[in-house]
Amino acid sequence: MPDSAPQQLLHLVIGGELIDLKHNIFKDLDKVDIVGVYPNYATAYVAWKARAQQTVDNAQMRYFIVHLHRLLDPGEDAKHDH
Repeated sequence: MPDSAPQQLLHLVIGGELIDLKHNIFKDLDKVDIVGVYPNYATAYVAWKARAQQTVDNAQMRYFIVHLHRLLDPGEDAKHDH
């Protein structure tokens, strides 16, 4: 990556209704809510929190932050904190 390029530690926020609370298995994959991709953990957390609060009345609904940067370049994970 060129030195002038901004650092991106991509994070994906997704959620949906789970089959049960013991397993992270979505009830219906066609209804998984892809909230978005964010350039760092802090902005992903804001999006996750907002969406999670909107669905607080549904106990089966869960939102997750996926650390895409860890999947894209697993070796970089040791160099960076969130």
